[in-house]
Amino acid sequence: MAAIRRAAILKLAAAAYEMKLDVMNGQVTQTEDGRWHIGGHDLTAFLERHQGEELVFVSGSLDDEREVETRTCRTCGRDFTDLECPYCRANRIRLRGHA
Repeated sequence: MAAIRRAAILKLAAAAYEMKLDVMNGQVTQTEDGRWHIGGHDLTAFLERHQGEELVFVSGSLDDEREVETRTCRTCGRDFTDLECPYCRANRIRLRGHA
């Protein structure tokens, strides 16, 4: 089940990237001078740039082994593990003429 959780996290990151939000992916490290990095991104500089702003910070470990919770769609009643019900999403797209 870890693969499903990993895929859900990466899908969330992709959605944020499509909205032109800052997305950082990689191992968390700290340099000798105390600066934090995520992959090649300087997290300390990012936080300094956004000091005083209200932010939403989402963190998901790709090493997380917990199982993904199965939810039931309130519209169609089907069980799903994705961010939203894939059946209702497909129908919404089809009915709106985007497919």
